[in-house]
Amino acid sequence: MRGVGTVSAPSARVARSGHRIHRAAAVALAAALTAGATACSNPGSGSAGGAKDSAVVGIATEPESLSPLLGFGKDGNSKIFDGLLAMGPDMQLKPALAAALPKVSPDGLTYTYTLRKGVTFSDGKPFTAEDVVFTYKTVLDPKTNNASRSELDAVKDVTAPGGDTVVFTLKYPYAPFAQRTVHPIVPRHVLVGQDVNTGPFTTRPVGTGPYLLSSWSKGEKLTFKANPSYWGGAPAVKKFTMAVIKDDDVRATRLRAGDLDGAILPPNLAEGFKGDKSRKTHAATTYDYRTVTLPTGNKVTGDLAVRRALDVAVDRKAMVDKILEGAGKPAYGPVPTDSEWFAKGTERTHDLDRAKQILDEAGWKPGGDGIRVKDGVRAEFPLWYPSGDKLRQDHALAYASDAKKAGISVKTQAGTWEVIEPRMKQDAVLAGGGSPGDPDFDQYLLLTSSLAGDGFNNMAWYDNPAVDQALVKGRQSGDKAVRKSAYETVQRELVKNPGYTFLTHIDHLYVVNDKWDGLSTQVEPHEHGLASGPWWNVEDWTPKK
Repeated sequence: MRGVGTVSAPSARVARSGHRIHRAAAVALAAALTAGATACSNPGSGSAGGAKDSAVVGIATEPESLSPLLGFGKDGNSKIFDGLLAMGPDMQLKPALAAALPKVSPDGLTYTYTLRKGVTFSDGKPFTAEDVVFTYKTVLDPKTNNASRSELDAVKDVTAPGGDTVVFTLKYPYAPFAQRTVHPIVPRHVLVGQDVNTGPFTTRPVGTGPYLLSSWSKGEKLTFKANPSYWGGAPAVKKFTMAVIKDDDVRATRLRAGDLDGAILPPNLAEGFKGDKSRKTHAATTYDYRTVTLPTGNKVTGDLAVRRALDVAVDRKAMVDKILEGAGKPAYGPVPTDSEWFAKGTERTHDLDRAKQILDEAGWKPGGDGIRVKDGVRAEFPLWYPSGDKLRQDHALAYASDAKKAGISVKTQAGTWEVIEPRMKQDAVLAGGGSPGDPDFDQYLLLTSSLAGDGFNNMAWYDNPAVDQALVKGRQSGDKAVRKSAYETVQRELVKNPGYTFLTHIDHLYVVNDKWDGLSTQVEPHEHGLASGPWWNVEDWTPKK
């Protein structure tokens, strides 16, 4: 088992999966091919326009694996699986496979869960405490390719002292541990003897959740059917399809054509449905940020003066107003400005003159074309963004425009993650991230130096000893005041030494046919595919009469 702040380097493929599940991890859910129009337009296949008890929604990305052991569904709402606990609409923890919230020892080192009785997996076998022990111990096994394993670093042991009891023993009083137990539970009896990294369970899962996977056409769609024996009651929506449509414009076109019942859309495309009385737009506040990685290994972005200059040269408010059409807010770090954990006074005002002054004082002098040069190095670097992602493209172009006014040339380039990933150590990336709840969830993976270069963790190779120390203090203390001080230290250090240029926090907009009751949204993470959106609780939807 790893110590605090260390991690086993996963393969590139697994790192991508972990990032897309955690981000879209970067981080929840990987880039996928555009679905063909005919794939989901046939009502007989459970698509839009079919029976009232079926629905088809358009998502931007899909997972590489459906196994929670590899990171799928780790933040809840996986549809196929349940955790011991779940998050309600108000983001408060509630029992799921556990019969009640855990009993926590006074020293914060022991969490005891009593399990719900009468729960079965979709294959009819009973859910037991041994399934919980197996799930967590397998995730913590270094042989398991789970890029998010460090999120459970506090766990020292997990045991099942009784048939309906599970006890977690922690190495230190990790304050947000209960939130980590939304992690889905897998069936031990199915996985024993399988290679958990490559076995059939990764694409043919068995869980206790409200839906069963009925088919998965990779790059095209995932289709689910209601679990008739679900412990929470059989869902009214009997067939649920997620069409994987990477391109924002195509998703909007398919929705307008009636191929989809709902879709996530960027603000400018969602605006086009404003007058449509047959559809409703649902807005979800989020922790989802867009940021530019500034790799320390690049001769330009590795220069502290360049990073500080870019931090004040960027016009965040203009991005919110023009790109997001007001559906978001400026970002100065991973913590949103309206969070109780935000450090007041760390806001950065757009100040082009100050940016120029910082560069002048550091020896970056304008060349004949206005682009600055220092010691023969031209202030120029590439900025990659995923193809088809209009929001990231617009952010990248605005960032490049602002940077050029300060004398820094940013060359925007689109590509797939397979193209981008090998370049991340040297090239900047328009990245995304964000996880609601505890500040440890975002900041540790994003900033700790020990995770530099570990897949999509710490993509900027950020290395700041003061931040490393504060992150460990925030992670290991059970005292909220101590933790709050630690995370304020992190945010103030990012003002002095920004390893990223944080741009915006984005509200997620979903346009959905108005034919069901029960739709709502949660405060959402960065990933917005299978787990988020108004369909986070599709098992509770009922057709309108």
